[in-house]
Amino acid sequence: MTPEPLWEAFHARSDRPDDVACWRWLGSFTTHGYGILSQGKRNLAPHRVAFELYRHPIPDGLVLDHLCRNRWCVNPWHLEPVTNRTNILRGVGHTAVNAAKTHCINGHEFTPENTSYVSGGKRRCKTCTRERQRRYDLARSAARSAPTGEPEAVTGRE
Repeated sequence: MTPEPLWEAFHARSDRPDDVACWRWLGSFTTHGYGILSQGKRNLAPHRVAFELYRHPIPDGLVLDHLCRNRWCVNPWHLEPVTNRTNILRGVGHTAVNAAKTHCINGHEFTPENTSYVSGGKRRCKTCTRERQRRYDLARSAARSAPTGEPEAVTGRE
């Protein structure tokens, strides 16, 4: 049994009311909510198929961003080729939320002068880091000068 042509397979499983509305994918879906278009032994992403059928090939190194925010949409005019980083930062996940923050949890602005970066690209507020280090140093200093809890030597003279 030969697989049906890609064009026919796509159109048989998509609802395309007009060029403005979302085109609903009617076929199978991944656990992440994206459509699956089976072609023989291959599984294709129908939103990518739609983009290439109606618009142009997706440039190497780019992914498609759903501008409508609907993963099930296969309307090629709702898709834009972007870098993976851009796609992630346009989303609503933790990475996008944290990248959009302009101030640390204590209200200090993330400026180039007040921001350091640690492994994984995480930002740190230099003001908070200095204040945390100051509190630590004070606690250590206080612990060194505190009594040890040993009784004073008794001389036997009163």
